[in-house]
Parts: sequence; structure tokens; C-alpha cells
Amino acid sequence: MATSSASATCQRVIAALEVPSIVAVPAVLVACAVNGVQAAAGLTLLVVVLCVGLFMASFEASRPALRQVMPTATLAALAAAGRILFAPIPDVKPVSAIAIVVGATLGRSEGFMVGALAALLSNFFFGQGVWTPWQMYAWGLVGYLAGVLGERGLLRRRGALLAYGFLSALFYGAILNGWYVIGYVEPITWSTVAAAYAAGLPWDCLHGAATVGFLAAIWVPWGARIRHAVAKYGL
Repeated sequence: MATSSASATCQRVIAALEVPSIVAVPAVLVACAVNGVQAAAGLTLLVVVLCVGLFMASFEASRPALRQVMPTATLAALAAAGRILFAPIPDVKPVSAIAIVVGATLGRSEGFMVGALAALLSNFFFGQGVWTPWQMYAWGLVGYLAGVLGERGLLRRRGALLAYGFLSALFYGAILNGWYVIGYVEPITWSTVAAAYAAGLPWDCLHGAATVGFLAAIWVPWGARIRHAVAKYGL
């Protein structure tokens, strides 16, 4: 009984830290850029790793049954495979769309896990590096926010869903461009930051358009099947 109580307490504490850890990443990123912190790249990477690690620990602490793990693992593998399949076409990837569908149907934690695991798994093909935790965080955030919006019924309308799909790519791009600025832009000034983001904007818009297209194609069939599985197996 005591072990079960301690486990539940640990789970609640970890869950309570999810939002602060998510907010800490952009907060530290901006603070380091504004104040010209010398070790900004390493410090921000540490914060990202801690955030992603916290979500992994939270998922593990929830002690999900096999029937709950399988959809998350399968959809993460599909997202990773889709990223690899579309590798020849820059920024046309289904990862964001799949993470959004999962977040909106299975919940915020599952959305984060699918986005993060898809980045990790696909980078065994594309190459692992310091960018991997940033991609895990960014794609995880896309799925997490979809879960938050889905819980509030804000993605029920097709227009709202597709609008979020496009905006999610801009969120993703903003995070990855921020990592690029911290790690590679010198000196960091308003003009150099603006130039870095402007250079990435066309690719972010392409990513957004692709996400809208993938969402339009998979939302109805995938969403229906996932909801059917949730109802049938009590996920």
C-alpha cells in the first residue's frame, strides 16, 4: 500500500512539472539570447534534455498497460517511417500531422511521446546529434498542444484543426531556428536573429502546408480508428 501511494505521489509531482518544463525551454532560450550567455548552447540543450526526460519519466510512472503502450509505439513508428519515406522532399513530413491526431484523440502525453519518439527513431536513419533533443521537444510540443486543444474541444471544427496544423509547423520552426541562433549565429543581434528566422520562414511555411495536407488526408480515417480502439479496449 505504501509503495503504491509513493508511486502515485511521484506520478503527480512529475505531472505537475510538465507545463513548467515546457515553458522553461523557450524562456531559457530567449534569456540566453538576450543576455549573451557564453554557454547558451550547452545550457539550453540541458534544459531540453531535462524536459524530454521528464515526459519520458512521466509516461513510465503512469505504468501504462500493454494495450495503452502499443498505440503510442505503433503510431510513433509510423510517424518515423513516414519521415524517412518523404526524406527526398525537404520539410514535407507527416510527423506533425500524426502527432496532432494522436494528441487530439489519445491525449496530450501520448501526443508528446509520439512526436518525440518519431524524431528519435527517424534520426537513426538521418543521423543523431545535438539537434535530436530539440526535434524531440519541438515535435513533442506539437502533439502536446494538440492534446490540450483537443481536451477543450477546440479542434472539432475542420478549419480549426487545419489552422493549428499550419501554425504547429511555425512553432516547430521557431524552436529549431532558436536553437540555430543560439548555437551558430554570432553576434546575436535583432538583425541577425531576424535574418535567421526570415531564411527559415519559407521552409516553415512549406512544412505547414504539408502538415495541412497530411491532416486533411488522415484525420477522418485515423481519428475514427483510434477512437474506436479507445472505446473498445478502454484506453
